[in-house]
Amino acid sequence: MVVAAAAAFSPVLIGDAYAFKLFGITIFGKDEDEAQQVPDPVRYNVDLKAETADPDLKEALQNSSRLLSDQKLPVSGDLGVVVKARDDRERLIAALYEKARYGGVVTITIDGKNIDDLPPNPTFDRSGPVPVTVDITPGPIFKVREVQFGGDAANHNPADYDLAPGAQAGSLAIIKAGDKIVEQLKSEGRPFAKLTERKVVADHRSDTVDIVLAAEGGPVAPIGDVGVTGEKTVKPGFIQRYSRLDKGEAYSPEALKKAGERLRALGVFSSVTIHEGDALAPDGTLPMTIEVSEGKQRYFGVGAQYSTTDGFGVQGYWGHRNLFGEAETLRIEGSVSRLGETTDVGSLDYSAGILFTKPGAFFPAATLKAGIVAKTENPDAYNATLVTASLGLSYELTDRDTVSASGEVSWERDDDAFGTNDYLTFTLPLQYDRDARDDKFNPTEGYRATFSAKPGYEIFNATPYAAFQGSISGYLPFGAEDGVVLAGKVAAGVLIGGGGIENIPATQRFFAGGGGSVRGYSFQEISPYNDNGDPTGGRSYITGSLEARIKITDTIGIVPFIDVGTVSDSTFPGFSDIRAGAGAGIRYATPFGPLRLDFAMPLNKYEGGTDYGIYAGIGQSF
Repeated sequence: MVVAAAAAFSPVLIGDAYAFKLFGITIFGKDEDEAQQVPDPVRYNVDLKAETADPDLKEALQNSSRLLSDQKLPVSGDLGVVVKARDDRERLIAALYEKARYGGVVTITIDGKNIDDLPPNPTFDRSGPVPVTVDITPGPIFKVREVQFGGDAANHNPADYDLAPGAQAGSLAIIKAGDKIVEQLKSEGRPFAKLTERKVVADHRSDTVDIVLAAEGGPVAPIGDVGVTGEKTVKPGFIQRYSRLDKGEAYSPEALKKAGERLRALGVFSSVTIHEGDALAPDGTLPMTIEVSEGKQRYFGVGAQYSTTDGFGVQGYWGHRNLFGEAETLRIEGSVSRLGETTDVGSLDYSAGILFTKPGAFFPAATLKAGIVAKTENPDAYNATLVTASLGLSYELTDRDTVSASGEVSWERDDDAFGTNDYLTFTLPLQYDRDARDDKFNPTEGYRATFSAKPGYEIFNATPYAAFQGSISGYLPFGAEDGVVLAGKVAAGVLIGGGGIENIPATQRFFAGGGGSVRGYSFQEISPYNDNGDPTGGRSYITGSLEARIKITDTIGIVPFIDVGTVSDSTFPGFSDIRAGAGAGIRYATPFGPLRLDFAMPLNKYEGGTDYGIYAGIGQSF
């Protein structure tokens, strides 16, 4: 019997290195030329052999090998090859331990010589790349034989930690079990919980492992005084208040995590770190310090999108993140879209706006928003010019649930199927949003549901009306490492009151079609039509989308999809004219979300309508 080395139980996080350039500037990663600027460069070739390994294990070993991933890059001197090989052996042994292969053997030879037999200052033939051979014998899979939990973890069930007798005894599972025990004790309000013993004994005669894990919870202590350091222009009182770490509240790692995420989401800070005190205060509370580093307050940016049905669009914005010392944001933005669809600049879509946001208004969980936006919209269904002023407040009920209410005043001039008409409306949008997705930019599981009510009054025609809309999207992963994600979305809306549909502004009627709706059709092409063949917009709609997001590599995926939708001129959706579009897309993963390129065709196109659509953008379609 032997005791597994503690170093082998340190998690090794290994990933490929990439460089991302924009306009010739390296945004992140290293250029290959930069990596090659090493003294006394020596190149090598590596042959990794793991003949008896199953495909999953072989892939894990290949991903762990720096010799393999870096073989296009030179090392410094002959000794650099040896140092890299010895480091690789430790990595490969750790990878074997993660797969419960405690009897595995890793043998590495350089230029035909075992690295353990090389002299302190070896020399190799540099007439070509130095040959390196990595030979791996994985050995048997070790199973859990006996598990003992001690201390404050004595009443925990090993089966709840994937350590039941007979389970694979992977080192990563053992590490996670210890971390989970400590996390659970801390979630009980015990800030000083720690693992006091982690002992792993492998029996090579029976291919089994005995595990001992013990933990100490320590005292229960609420949050104490919260200090702030590193601030320059943001008021420390605001930082503490917005973190929602209040003295006397129960301590929990989740509360600290959410506080950090909340402060980082403001966009004011380049870094946020929450330090816990090393000891309790005399009153039995745990003091804390929020350490921040402020980023640049002023920012600007540009963006673009393209589709064959909606044309090319560009946006630009300028903003200030900390107007009055409490992370208030002022943003000025503008956009031009539908470029390429027409040579008449008057038929393009324009937008300009000024937006103000004040987080922590009235309550730490509340955000005040105000803005004024001027637009021209010229889809095939109508030409509209409008100016909208709004003032509203959103409130976070929980980490997942948000409610918002606002007031909007809008003037609009439309030229559509009903002629040229002016509208002046006052509306009170109300919305509830529950976001239970695991990732807002590229979700793989969970769901999001929204419901909105928008009562309004059109002043020129003395017309009351109201719009109600709801949507739900869900994500279900399948396969190893969530290699396939089934994503679906259903949305519906109804517009009541207003007398004739012509009494309601065109931009508040319902249409469907385009990149954010039913792909394959042009923007707002799906609509009721009058006797002259002009789109009028509808009073109700239902749309649905289904996608299979299939991962091909770590960065590339394909997405077959189908979208359906119908828009009706009655308050109850009719299903006599359902339009569907189908297609496929490519996704390329980046640190800021997947790049998306979709191609779609209408399955039952309108006469003289769009034949196909190509859509490009950042982020998943929903």
